[in-house]
Amino acid sequence: MTVTTIASGTNRRFIDPLTDFGFKHLLGGEPNKEIIIEFLNAIFAGQKTIVDLVFSPTEHAASTNENKKVFFDLMCRGSGGEQFIIEMQRVEHGGFRERCVYYLSRLVSEQIPKGESNWNGQLKEVYLIAVLDFKFRDKDDERFLHDIVLMNKDTGKVFYDKFRFKFLELPNFDKEVNELSSDLDKWFYILKNMSRMEKVPLHLNQGIFKKMFKIAEVSKLTKEQRTLYESNLKAKWDYEHSIAWASKEAGEKAKIEGRREGIEEGLKEGVEKGLRDGMEKGMEKGMEKGMEKGIEKGVQEGIYKQKIITARKQKQQGMSIKQIAEFNELSIEEIETL
Repeated sequence: MTVTTIASGTNRRFIDPLTDFGFKHLLGGEPNKEIIIEFLNAIFAGQKTIVDLVFSPTEHAASTNENKKVFFDLMCRGSGGEQFIIEMQRVEHGGFRERCVYYLSRLVSEQIPKGESNWNGQLKEVYLIAVLDFKFRDKDDERFLHDIVLMNKDTGKVFYDKFRFKFLELPNFDKEVNELSSDLDKWFYILKNMSRMEKVPLHLNQGIFKKMFKIAEVSKLTKEQRTLYESNLKAKWDYEHSIAWASKEAGEKAKIEGRREGIEEGLKEGVEKGLRDGMEKGMEKGMEKGMEKGIEKGVQEGIYKQKIITARKQKQQGMSIKQIAEFNELSIEEIETL
């Protein structure tokens, strides 16, 4: 993809919307209500129309049976009572999908009045919209918007559509600026490329997008905002470097582990087949599996180690435990022990 760029770092003209600060600066809060409404309407594309929103606290209190609070990136309620959780996610960690289901389940359970066992009212719609800066590991399709509901697997018919997920898979979006044909295309393009632009493309310099670019100018940040943004940006870079380092280390480790596991699996399968071709195929398949396991394990270990390093630095810099836990996707208990 061709994108006009300028100098790296915080000298760039526009903030990175895929940092925690950038995401909330552009989409969060009452002053930017119009932006988030346009964003949601582009995603729903006529399935529903949002005309007004009320922002809700992002800190969600623990339920009666739990002692753990939940923190959302953004949360708002539509004029019809429907609720939206809007998240930005950098990596698909092991519990990501479970966390998404848990978040919406909390919103559903809170609609039922406490102590009313015979309640039979109508539930309001709940939605989780997640902007993903990664590709799903187990998805082969190249779609960049995933619309997920409860569905009858045998008939393919929707069973219940008031419990819904919409995942925006940014890496799958590869359109050039002159290929943008819808508002949704424009949103994907801006989220993915804003921080690398030195000027606003002509047909994006209008309407709500023009307002977004004005808000996103680094030069217009207050001193406090810029300090927070620079901290976010550095943490993002550290994280990206840790991924690259972990992948490299895991690759070297996997070569050794993969050869050993692959040879064992390959020999076993090859002996069973009793033919040279079968043995070669078995060894090749086994080595591939072994290397894949080694790489995956190494990457996850590297990611966790870098999260701890980043969290420790942020704690030394005076960031709150809550912010550190949210940013690094670690538990408050883990941060307190650093």
